[in-house]
Amino acid sequence: MNCAALRPLPPKWENAHPSCDSPPLIQFRQLTLTRGVRRLIEDASLQIHAGWRVGVVGANGSGKSSLFALLRGEIQSEAGDCLMPRDWRVASVAQETPPLPQAAIEFVLDGDEELRRVERAIADADAMHDGRAHAERHVRLEAIDGYSARARAAALLAGLGFETADLERPVADFSGGWRMRLNLAQALVSRADLVLLDEPTNHLDLDAVVWLERWLAGYRGTLLLVSHDRDFLDGTVTHVAHLERGLLTLYTGNYTAFETQRAARLAVQQAMFEKQQREIAHMTSFVERFRAKASKARQAQSRLKALDRLEHIAAAHVDSSFDFEFPEPLRAPDPLLTLEDAALGYGDRAVVRNVQLSLRPGARLGLLGPNGAGKSTLIKSLAGGQPLLAGRRVEGHGLETGYFAQHQVEQLRGDESPLRHLIRQDPGSREQDLRNYLGGFDFRGEMADAPVEPFSGGEKSRLALALLVRKRPNLLLLDEPTNHLDLEMRHALTRALAGYEGSLVLVSHDRALLRTVCDSFMLVADGRAVPFDGDLEDYLAWLTARRDAAPEDAAAAGSPGSKENRKAQRETAAAQRQQKLARRRPLVKESTQLESRMARLETERKELEARLADTAYYAQTPSTEVLATSRRCAEVIAELGDAEERWLEVHAELEAIGDA
Repeated sequence: MNCAALRPLPPKWENAHPSCDSPPLIQFRQLTLTRGVRRLIEDASLQIHAGWRVGVVGANGSGKSSLFALLRGEIQSEAGDCLMPRDWRVASVAQETPPLPQAAIEFVLDGDEELRRVERAIADADAMHDGRAHAERHVRLEAIDGYSARARAAALLAGLGFETADLERPVADFSGGWRMRLNLAQALVSRADLVLLDEPTNHLDLDAVVWLERWLAGYRGTLLLVSHDRDFLDGTVTHVAHLERGLLTLYTGNYTAFETQRAARLAVQQAMFEKQQREIAHMTSFVERFRAKASKARQAQSRLKALDRLEHIAAAHVDSSFDFEFPEPLRAPDPLLTLEDAALGYGDRAVVRNVQLSLRPGARLGLLGPNGAGKSTLIKSLAGGQPLLAGRRVEGHGLETGYFAQHQVEQLRGDESPLRHLIRQDPGSREQDLRNYLGGFDFRGEMADAPVEPFSGGEKSRLALALLVRKRPNLLLLDEPTNHLDLEMRHALTRALAGYEGSLVLVSHDRALLRTVCDSFMLVADGRAVPFDGDLEDYLAWLTARRDAAPEDAAAAGSPGSKENRKAQRETAAAQRQQKLARRRPLVKESTQLESRMARLETERKELEARLADTAYYAQTPSTEVLATSRRCAEVIAELGDAEERWLEVHAELEAIGDA
């Protein structure tokens, strides 16, 4: 059955704050959802209230997209009910956009259907010279905030990375990735009652991801969001709906809170499972011993019935289906790769100039910068796939590069299986060894022999990564490796990269990945590629300052002497930002060091206090050692107090300085 309609809700519930006191806007009652013969969701019952922002998480293929299709009315449930308010407006991001001649901003405004209806009604009233109808429709236009609609659409497009000059460009002029951004903007401008966003960050750079995260954090409507970016989920959602083995479970809080709650639930489940197994073993042993004895036969039968009635509790399955690591490189030339006075670009157009970069063994470099500044061009030039316009590219003897970008995924042969791809790349290995290797990337059984063509984007990305890892590179060049990967695979990749002993250069909008695997950063912006003296938080502050300065530049564009004024203002603002960064950086570093120290001291304090609280310790330990332990415990407590006091002072100074 389709999502049924509830009676219309009273106006007071429209765009309410998240609250369980409000009536549920979406209700699942014993819902069962299938695709083909496979049950994706079984017997699910939950409620979603007005203003909730719900992250829908689960492995690829668990049913997230099918759940969205159900809410859009595109498929029916196998059993149970899906209830929603009647005449609810549901908006989602279209997956394709034809090459329209329409201006980008007009395409985005089409997402607000009521706005377009009112605009047409005003035009009709003008054509009929109906002053009363004209006035009534302008009242409605004001009520829906229609006068500011164009400005809101322009702000959305700016946040997603479009320049002012792009607003009037035809949709057909934009590439597929930029059209996806237009589709996203169209959904966000819609003023729908329910917005469904399925992987909205896949085609965004880090700048746009951070902007979208902040925009959604302030969104007052009801939102269901599928994302595999844990930082993005943490910053946007109020609840998490988890899909796993047919179960749909709702958790309160962001993604980190969900992980904590789920871990606790699984720990309890595992303890119950182990207790039940002991009970079953005890009952089974009794039955086996006394079934043949007449005096005990009735008790044995009673135990058999108890076994039948005993509720089955599954073991807690928390192990990832992915298990791989990067093997140690065979060689490590020093330097691995060097760019000298390099100019990078296409044709006669240089995107980045005067690049000086020497990659040595153990380098773990993240490339940061706005979209279109040249990060992908730089990483492609490092891989040797893009000729330099000027300068030199020098390879170390024995360099073995592993390059991952979207075009590697697109070059997979659709009629060949994962196993066939691997055999062609590594013909000397035993087939069983290759199958075992593919199993680490969750290509098991029939999937290892299936043609690649119908695979999902995430499955193809996994295969491309498996082929890359098998090459045993000593330099990894990774351009957005997490696109289309689910949270479990992202975690496995992050873990593998953290243990990788070679060198790497990474472009990614996944902050958790950048934060974990990169030791240093290079900023690619304004035609330059230079070392960035700061961490990821410093870069986010830099992005914010850059974005805040953009409207001031635009406003000054038409003023007399604007060129000189803008240059002076930019130089002054840049100097102020650098001063703030210079003041903030050592404090941020000290704060991180203090937090690590406090964690170590707290662990030591607990261990010492537990030792001193154990009466057996006094009986088994010489008095001099007991005295030393007691003295060390007092020292640790004092050091911890000093560290906490300094940490508070540091954060007070950071607050006084403000964001850079």
